[in-house]
Amino acid sequence: MKKQVKGYLAFAFLGGIMLTSGVLVAMTGYDPDVDYAAMDDPEVTITGTPADIFSDDQRAVFCSSGGAAKSTDYVNEYMISTDCTGPVAIVSDYDGDVWFAQANTGSLGKFDPDTETFIQFPNTNWMMGDRSMIRGIDYAPDGSVWFTDDFKKLIWKFSTINEEYNALEFPTDGDSLPQKLSIEGSQIIVNDFLGNKLTIFDVNSDDSQASAVSIPSSVDGAFTGQFTLDTNDHIWYTNWMINEGGILINYNHEDYRNDVLNSGEQFLPMKDYVITYTLPPQLIIPNGIAFSDDDTLWISDSGTSSFFSFESSTGQFIQYVTTDPIFETYGNQTGIIGNPISRPYSMESDDQGRIIFNEQTGNNISVMDPRIQSLVEYHIPSKNPNWADCNSGTKVMENCGVAQILDFTISGEKIWFTEWVENKIGVVDTSIPLPLEIQLEQNTLNLVPGESQEFQYIISVGSQNNNLDLSLVTSGTHDFLTVNVLDNSANLVAIVDDPREPITITTMISASDNALSGTYKILLGVQSDDVTISKFLTVIIE
Repeated sequence: MKKQVKGYLAFAFLGGIMLTSGVLVAMTGYDPDVDYAAMDDPEVTITGTPADIFSDDQRAVFCSSGGAAKSTDYVNEYMISTDCTGPVAIVSDYDGDVWFAQANTGSLGKFDPDTETFIQFPNTNWMMGDRSMIRGIDYAPDGSVWFTDDFKKLIWKFSTINEEYNALEFPTDGDSLPQKLSIEGSQIIVNDFLGNKLTIFDVNSDDSQASAVSIPSSVDGAFTGQFTLDTNDHIWYTNWMINEGGILINYNHEDYRNDVLNSGEQFLPMKDYVITYTLPPQLIIPNGIAFSDDDTLWISDSGTSSFFSFESSTGQFIQYVTTDPIFETYGNQTGIIGNPISRPYSMESDDQGRIIFNEQTGNNISVMDPRIQSLVEYHIPSKNPNWADCNSGTKVMENCGVAQILDFTISGEKIWFTEWVENKIGVVDTSIPLPLEIQLEQNTLNLVPGESQEFQYIISVGSQNNNLDLSLVTSGTHDFLTVNVLDNSANLVAIVDDPREPITITTMISASDNALSGTYKILLGVQSDDVTISKFLTVIIE
């Protein structure tokens, strides 16, 4: 049975605005009594689950590498009760229940943390074999869950009350990929990653009609990155091109919409409502974006191990860095990985003003506290070896790979996340005390080109931790600024004494003769198997 979609799309370009409208309608789907799998394919063992999308030899790649749900002192994982769902976008509701969208089924799953049980809500409009990387999701006050669909170019609404799926056509003109989605009052904001625009839907009270305003990029052929809102409800997002840089955009949509209504005009010039800033050349793939509670904007770079802060008052970007990925996340069994990167991905802020982001190839959920300049990286225990260099050709390295943690949601002090290729969801509990604390002897170090200075930081270990094997973290953002640990024996720190005395680590921080003046960040800390705890030292080169 073919899906029936009612609605219309009308495009008009004037003053940099594209207007569309559509109808939100109930969708009809495939016949559940019809088997759409390739029954005569000997490489496909029919299971009656979403795994039937894949041949047998691909199931370890996309469904799960076979490992059970794991846990650490800070992380708990849960295996989804249905095989091979492909969980991507995730959100929590007001009761603390967790909803996640599934790439291989086009439907939603729900997890109750109190009972630790899953409930599936099949989307009968979904054709067996269709796959969509559902990256955007949000929970509305009326008890509905909205999510993006880059395969069908739709915005889905699921009513948690009557358990029905409806769909809204997404405005397209050529390539389109509706990515992140956020509900802001009566509006739904979606960035079109491939379509070079930001789209804002106004949905009426009975959901029967939806109008949309799309803001095309001023950069031809650019990608449109994720977005966030500031305290004035201005929308901030990026337009960028691979290896060609991009811009950060501050768009005052509320003023634009109000002025259009008051003027009686259908369009007004966009230039009066947009402020742009040039992104620094070091920022290769601006992906996640969020504001901390001090109004500092943060942007993750999925092309490196870096993320950036931005102060609109000064126009200054400052580059930060994560810990290098641990060896088990990339393997390097063939020797082809020279410089592994962590790939910071999405970003959100929590109610404590902290910035949360997932490190896709670092296999971490990370918490940055701008007030104390700390970074805590929680390592996720599950790994899929098919997504890293874990195979030497004769054997597969154990405990190697990444779980493809592509999205997360914040619920109080807990961070829920999905593992796309492991068919799991998990949670980080940030309320659990950390095993140690990092203290810097000072927060700022001033250097001139060609100068070196000794710098110390202190590791203080809690009395409840009996045995900790730790490695030191010394990461920087620029080659002309280096950190060397003076006592080589401290490169691997084993904490076994009780009571414990604080451990002082002495480093030499050097600026080369060609160092450029500016403000830089160096990450100093320690790493265990389960968590990395660090602080940022600010280095000012004069």
